[in-house]
Amino acid sequence: MREKFVAGNWKMFTTAASAKALAAAVVEGLGAEKRVHVAVCPPAPYLAEVAAVLRGSAVELGAQNCYPEKEGAFTGEVSPVMLADVGCRWVILGHSERRHKLGETDAFINRKVHAALTAGLHVILCLGETLDERKADRTEAVLDAQLTGGLAGLDAAGLRRVVLAYEPVWAIGTGVNATPEQAQQAHAYIRGRIAERFGEEAAAALPIQYGGSMKPENAAALLHQPDVDGGLIGGASLNAGQFLAIVRAAL
Repeated sequence: MREKFVAGNWKMFTTAASAKALAAAVVEGLGAEKRVHVAVCPPAPYLAEVAAVLRGSAVELGAQNCYPEKEGAFTGEVSPVMLADVGCRWVILGHSERRHKLGETDAFINRKVHAALTAGLHVILCLGETLDERKADRTEAVLDAQLTGGLAGLDAAGLRRVVLAYEPVWAIGTGVNATPEQAQQAHAYIRGRIAERFGEEAAAALPIQYGGSMKPENAAALLHQPDVDGGLIGGASLNAGQFLAIVRAAL
């Protein structure tokens, strides 16, 4: 049975003080609960400070992005080796905001996936369609392209260190939420495509998070769908009480 995995993406929010306070509140609220896998992903400047707060707890550290090289003349970028060195276990790649605001392609994201795995990190790989793509009935075609491109060159062993996060872009910060049935349909489709490429066993073991504005109010209905294995939480992860309520819903 797949373990539920709830990760908080703090995006470009918090200060050093508020990041440490938020991490401490999550650690305290989670306590010894280990039936749900939990991670937080603060902004890069605060990774080391949050890592110190999380040390010895059940909460794991993740980063929000990386550059696909070990080191070099890449001013302003952060390598996956650096992330591992500072204590990260996870890195979010292919987030819709980086795809649509910063122009990242599937090929570039795939380079990041390979670099992160080589550095020993685990990857949360995001995928999902825009409103225009959904209206044009292109959801499955978009998911196919992102899966094919993002996972190019991976084998079943590499896939074991990857979690997928389905982000219906039209349901992020828009006030429009995907229904549990819509989420389940997309997750089941993704799992089916993974089974075709990597085999039924790999597909059955692969966690697929939902990343479309999950909140305490809708978390239980979403998380109880058979192919929804957790959440990649944006805004609600900036409030420890709300984030922990989602974790509890996963139980």
